[in-house]
Amino acid sequence: RKMTLEDVVQRLILYNPAADVALLRKAYGYAEQAHRGQRRISGEEYITHPLAVAHILADLELDLATLLAGLLHDVVEDTGCTLEDIEREFGGEVARLVDGVTKISKLEFKSKEERQAENLRKMFLAMAKDIRVILIKLADRLHNLRTLVYHNAAKRKEIAQETLDIFAPLAHRLGIYRLKWELEDLAFRHSNPDEYYRVADGLARTRKSRESYIAGVVATLKEKLAQAGLNADVQGRAKHLYSIYV
Repeated sequence: RKMTLEDVVQRLILYNPAADVALLRKAYGYAEQAHRGQRRISGEEYITHPLAVAHILADLELDLATLLAGLLHDVVEDTGCTLEDIEREFGGEVARLVDGVTKISKLEFKSKEERQAENLRKMFLAMAKDIRVILIKLADRLHNLRTLVYHNAAKRKEIAQETLDIFAPLAHRLGIYRLKWELEDLAFRHSNPDEYYRVADGLARTRKSRESYIAGVVATLKEKLAQAGLNADVQGRAKHLYSIYV
């Protein structure tokens, strides 16, 4: 099913019932109009990208300003809209977030080594001002990875390696493991497909036995904790593909 703005709206209402949903709809309409006529490499209308970014941010239960900036994060860089336009329509906080994401996206360096080291440093500087800028950028990178198949092989490898070098470690340092795991696994699939599918095939063959083992351990721990009078939530998960590989 194709993602819609209503998916983001409903997700936002779940964790923030008092949120100004009308402002979210306004930002979507503004971004849709600004990007009208632009297409992704996949052929989809460009608005599908900022919408997906906003959805990822809503899954992380971030505040309304971050979701607004997620919807608007490319309008200054890719359209005729200005930061002054954003500030006038959506306020200074949203404009500052969009400006932060735009500045990170425009970073250019002479060498690969300089790009990696300097990119990290600049990102952490941006994070020190407002961590939400980094969260928007991580969501932006995650959706780009989800649609990476539409790029040529060389570009896929470049983006995948940059993700493993810069973006996944950022997600790790911020403790956002659901982003880290997906960033790593998607990047792994495109940077080293042979090893990715070797690991994936091996896991698929032992999936049932592993899930059964984890369920047994969880049940035992719950029983022991209950006996000790401790009320605890016990969960188990399989390691993701990239963590097994490395």
